[in-house]
Amino acid sequence: MRPHDMGALFDRAASRGHATTVHLDRPFDIAPGAGTDHDVPALAELVRAASGWWWEAGARPGSRVAILKDDHWDVDLLACAAVRAGAVPAKLSGRLPAETASALLKRLEPDVLVTSPGLIERAAEEGVDLASFARTTVSTGPAPGAVHLDELRGSGVPQPHRRGDDEPLVITHTSGTTGVPKLVVHSTRSIIANLARFEALPTPVVGIRKDDVLATASSYAHGRTFCWTAVAVSTAPREIVVLTGQDPDQVDPVLRQHPPTVVEGLPASFVRLKPLTARLANPFRRTRLFISTYDAVHPPTVRAFLKASCRKHPLWLDGFGQTETGPLTFRIHHRGSVQRRRSTTHRVGRPIPLKTRLKLVDPGTFQPVRPGETGLLLARTRALCLDYLGESERFAAKKVGTWWNTGDLGIRTRDGSVHLVDREVDCAAEGSCVATEDTLEERIPRAIECVLLARADEPPLLVVITSDGELSEHTWRHACHGLPAMSAPVVLRWEDVPRTGTGKVRRLELLDRLTGSAETYGTGRWT
Repeated sequence: MRPHDMGALFDRAASRGHATTVHLDRPFDIAPGAGTDHDVPALAELVRAASGWWWEAGARPGSRVAILKDDHWDVDLLACAAVRAGAVPAKLSGRLPAETASALLKRLEPDVLVTSPGLIERAAEEGVDLASFARTTVSTGPAPGAVHLDELRGSGVPQPHRRGDDEPLVITHTSGTTGVPKLVVHSTRSIIANLARFEALPTPVVGIRKDDVLATASSYAHGRTFCWTAVAVSTAPREIVVLTGQDPDQVDPVLRQHPPTVVEGLPASFVRLKPLTARLANPFRRTRLFISTYDAVHPPTVRAFLKASCRKHPLWLDGFGQTETGPLTFRIHHRGSVQRRRSTTHRVGRPIPLKTRLKLVDPGTFQPVRPGETGLLLARTRALCLDYLGESERFAAKKVGTWWNTGDLGIRTRDGSVHLVDREVDCAAEGSCVATEDTLEERIPRAIECVLLARADEPPLLVVITSDGELSEHTWRHACHGLPAMSAPVVLRWEDVPRTGTGKVRRLELLDRLTGSAETYGTGRWT
C-alpha cells in the first residue's frame, strides 16, 4: 500500500489486512486504558473516534487545529484524525517554553486546541493561559478552562473529507535552535507524494520489509514523524515499537522484549541510548539498519551502534535535510567507514537521486563556487513546503529563483558528495565547528556531547557535556591538540543544557546564558 490520504491511512491498512502489532513504552495519553499493545484495526478505530472528537469540539473543513501535548505517537494519530475531519492540524512540541508556544498559537489562531493538564499548569506558572488561544480547548485530563477529553468520547464520527493535493495538509514547526520556530505548511503533494511514497518503495537494503521490527525514538510533534507514520503503516512491518522516553533503563525492557531490526531515532536519542550498546544483552543485536535524521550525528555514536549489532553487515543511513524540504542528502555508513580518523569537514553524502538537486554559491554574490570551496547550500526539490504560516515574506526571502536557501555552509567535492561546514549562523572564523565536535567526541570518551559555540570577536566557546559535569585538565589538553583555537571548556551535565523538542542544543540561548551575549560570528541572515 502506498500512502496518499492521511485521513484514511489506518482505515486502508486495516481493510487490507495489515497484521502489524504496535508496542508502546507507555499507553497513549488519548487512550490511557487501552494498554501498550495495539493492532491496526484498533488504531483505525481510535483515529475514527478522534475525528469525532475534533468535530464535536468545533473543527470543520479548512479550520486549523493545534496539538500541543505531552510527547507521544498519539500526536500523529490526532493529526490523522484532524485530516479525516477536514481540518489542518498543527503539531507543536510540548517542550516549547510557554512564551514561544503562545507566539505560535497567536500565529495559528486555531479553532480547537488539544493539550495536557501538565502543560496548562506549567504555562500558567509562566503567565500564559493556553486556553485563551482557541475557541475550544480540550485537555487529556481535568484542567481549568478546558473541556475534558472524556466528555467528547462517543461523539458521532464525520464522513472522511478529501482535499486537493496542493492544499495545506499539516503544519509543523522548525526546531527553533536560533529563536522562535517557524510554522511550516506542507501539502499532500510535498510531504506525502514526494517524501513518504518515495520512502515506502521496496528499496533494496534500506526499505522496510514485512518481517521487520521497526522501532522509533523521536519527537512526535515534528514533521518527520508524520511522514514516518505514513511509511510505517503503509509498509506493514511485523511490529512497530514506539519509544517516548530516552532513559536507557526505562527503554531497555521494551527493546529487549521486541528486539528491533530497524531503528530510527533523533541523534539526541541515539546519544542517550548509547549505554545500552555496551550491555551484555544489548537490544540492538538483531538490528540491520539504523536511521538518523534532524541533525548531525557524530562518528563515535554511529560506531557504537554498528558494533552492537550481531548482523554481518549492519548499516547506518544518515539523512540530512530540513523541516521545509525533507531529506536532501543521504549517506550510508558501515563498520569500516566509521573508523577513527580526523576530518576537517562533516560529510553528509550525496543528493537523493531523482529527488534533489544541490549547488553551492558565494554568500555575497550568489554565484556558484568551485568544488572544494565553501559556499552557501541551495537546494531544489519538489518536496519543498508551501509557506511559513504568518511569515510569507520570510519564506519568499529564502527562495532564490527556483532554488531554496538552506542557510547551511558546505563544500561539494569533485565526486559530487556534500560536506557540511556549519549552519551559517553558527559558523566560526576558522574551521568547521561540526567537524571539530566530531574530533573532540573521538578524543573525549567520557563526553556525551561536545558543542562548539562560535562567537563574534573571540575564539569559539567549547561546552563539554558529561554524565557528572566533570572533565580533567589532562583530557582537555590532549583533546584540543592540533585543532582550531577555542576557549577552555565549560563542562555541563545533559540536563543543564537548553534543548529543542528534537534534542538539539539551543545554541544562541546557551551562548547567552554562559557569556551574557548571543552575538555570533555568522550573520544569521538565512535562519
